[in-house]
Amino acid sequence: MTPEPPTLTQADERILKRLRRIEGQVRGLQRMIEEGRDCHEVLTLLSGIRSALDASGEAILEQYASGCRAQPGEAVTPQDVVRAVKLLRG
Repeated sequence: MTPEPPTLTQADERILKRLRRIEGQVRGLQRMIEEGRDCHEVLTLLSGIRSALDASGEAILEQYASGCRAQPGEAVTPQDVVRAVKLLRG
């Protein structure tokens, strides 16, 4: 038997919805390039994708910082948050 998938929170669902929207935008960007669309249009969409990714990353970091990803009974330490911010800011 396969293990049951974890139950997602409303915050997880919102993040997944954002990521699916970004996925659609990336596919649209690929099509635009294949079609030879105007550079300004391509760059405008790319800028929107970047902003959406940044917003998604911030939402994920906010969830992490509030402790949703800590092990049961284990608090998220300030060092954990700093490490997560460094990963996000790469």
